[in-house]
Amino acid sequence: MKAYSGELIRNVGVTGHGDTGKTSLVTAFLYTAGQTDRLGRVDDGQSLTDYDEEEIERGVSIWSALAYAEWATPSHTDKVKINLIDTPGYNLFINDTKAALVAADSSLILVDAVAGPEVVTGKVWDYAIEYELPRVFVLNKMDRDNAEFDRVLAACQEQFGRAVVPVALPIGSAANFRGLIDLIGMKAWLYEPDGPGKAKIADIPAEQAEAAKKAHEALVEMVAEGDDKLMEEFFDQGALPEEDLRRGLRAALRARRLHPALPACGLRNIGSDYLLNFIVDYLPSAVERGETTGFTQPDGQGEPLKRNLADSEPVAIFVWKTLADPFAGRLSYFKVQSGVLKNDATIQSFTRGANERFQHISVTQGKQHSHVAELHAGDLGVVGKLKETLTGDTLGDKSAPLHYPPIKLPPPLISFAVEPRTRKDEEKMSQAMHKILEEDPSLRYGREEQTREFLLSGSGQQHIEIVVSKLKKRYGVELTLKAPKVPYRETIRVRAQAEGKHKKQTGGRGQFGIARIKMEPLPRGQGFEFVDDIFGGAIPRNFIPSVEKGIRAAAERGYLASYPVVDFRVTLYDGQYHDVDSSDMAFKIAGSLAFKKSMEQARPALLEPIMNVEVYAPQEFSGDLMGDISARRGRIQGMESRGANTVIKARMPMAEMLDFATALTSLTQARGSYHMEFAHYDFVPHEIEQKIIAQAKAAKEAEVEEEA
Repeated sequence: MKAYSGELIRNVGVTGHGDTGKTSLVTAFLYTAGQTDRLGRVDDGQSLTDYDEEEIERGVSIWSALAYAEWATPSHTDKVKINLIDTPGYNLFINDTKAALVAADSSLILVDAVAGPEVVTGKVWDYAIEYELPRVFVLNKMDRDNAEFDRVLAACQEQFGRAVVPVALPIGSAANFRGLIDLIGMKAWLYEPDGPGKAKIADIPAEQAEAAKKAHEALVEMVAEGDDKLMEEFFDQGALPEEDLRRGLRAALRARRLHPALPACGLRNIGSDYLLNFIVDYLPSAVERGETTGFTQPDGQGEPLKRNLADSEPVAIFVWKTLADPFAGRLSYFKVQSGVLKNDATIQSFTRGANERFQHISVTQGKQHSHVAELHAGDLGVVGKLKETLTGDTLGDKSAPLHYPPIKLPPPLISFAVEPRTRKDEEKMSQAMHKILEEDPSLRYGREEQTREFLLSGSGQQHIEIVVSKLKKRYGVELTLKAPKVPYRETIRVRAQAEGKHKKQTGGRGQFGIARIKMEPLPRGQGFEFVDDIFGGAIPRNFIPSVEKGIRAAAERGYLASYPVVDFRVTLYDGQYHDVDSSDMAFKIAGSLAFKKSMEQARPALLEPIMNVEVYAPQEFSGDLMGDISARRGRIQGMESRGANTVIKARMPMAEMLDFATALTSLTQARGSYHMEFAHYDFVPHEIEQKIIAQAKAAKEAEVEEEA
């Protein structure tokens, strides 16, 4: 594999809603360009970019994958390397799409020619705006029944603006879809379905000549609209020469002023060579952005540093994906942001402060890797077995350090408690989970201190289930999923005081300690406060910390339902001791007994975590959502409009949020999302409190019986 310079590289993210045919289109590109000798089908598990066993089993893309095609056009006779990033399209896996688009310089947005723009269409559009990517709409699956180019184009224009402009029209539709009309060169491109993807160029069919003429004139007008020189030429002549139209369209696309749209069918390999030509001739090269922006400090902190995206600059790379391969070990996917990366080079990780050796750098066709001698600025590559490097890290020439900002992903939406099925699974779980977390930054895993559960958090239930399946298949670790426990707490409502007396005589040295305490509630969030108010030596100074330890230990075990007691003050004001029989243990037990007796009088109550929640959804679902939030004991805090969407702000008990992600998907046809964060603790309503206490007692009794 030869090394390509940046001006001969196109980095293209292939995006869109699930089932719009992204992987089939990438497969068609690779077949048409001669990178593979068969037109593999996703349904048969033959595509190069859906190679993970979970993807093959489920028939959908779960992770982003990288492939490349080498392609020349009549106007660009030098072959160009097109790096194709095939991204997931389902909402559960959309975080991986956002992470992958960091490496892209433009985006194909695929839209189903029957369904039109869907939920994820809007999300990948927003990602393209965030990353300042030029974008092209591909109205795919034109061979399906009820496919309508004009209707779906109009829907795209309604949602994304009149700048979505067709550069090609379909010839036929459904079973009769056989090609397209190029509105730039005004020729027909005719294909053999399931063929090699190379069009036969012909005259425009007579029955479509008038429609093509009108669409061509509309395209010319849109291209000229943003260029004073072209506009003047258009007004003078009423048209634009083809070369000026091409130049103007190229400039408008790269400036993100126009978003071309065209028909295709990846599964039947119709339109792939036209699209490959379009990518090479119109989309920006890997170095056309001109410069990149890093920072003097990690995490986007410090002063900004500009650097030209050129071979002449010091080498710098950004790792945008990590894959834990069971055979090759850790694979790091990276983009060369500047300079030339040589094979076997040793460069510094600015993020980790360590040196890494880039041995056997490669380019990749799915899971097939080909070694290269070097990679130039703007190119994408993969390297194995870096010791410390992870996703989001910046590496480069130690004489010119900088830090590219990390990928910003939304927090997980749902959590499950995970338990190893056997002792053997428990021993392997931690290491296997660590490898999974390396390749999926959208996951969170950790131990909840209060409930003592290990929690695995992700985008949705299917996301978590896929992770658990991968742990079993790849690492032999079997886990059981359970709904997580809510971290309730206990507190008191009124003042109380009591005496704790521990006296025990066993024939030798006995145990003796008496502690008298006052207990009072504290404001929410104050925790526990211990006050030593002993005078006159009623309890020796060395035993007072033991009283506090006894109270803390008893508060941690809880009183009502085994949840920690919080937000209270204990004042130790009196007690008694014995010169011989008193000890630290005796006063620790006395403190614990005093706490329990005080709780009997202090009107103990349960507290539950309350979350600040923001729900994002199209406006037509706001009524149903507010009804559901109210049914979950939520309190609406406000609403605001953001384009076609509504943001509902509410405060909701965490206990009511455990299945909210599933309900939101159902209520909004998978078009809603939400974010939540902890707000405060508040009292649990009495009826619910009694149920929680009863469940806790039943669980404790069952535990005692099991131990017996």
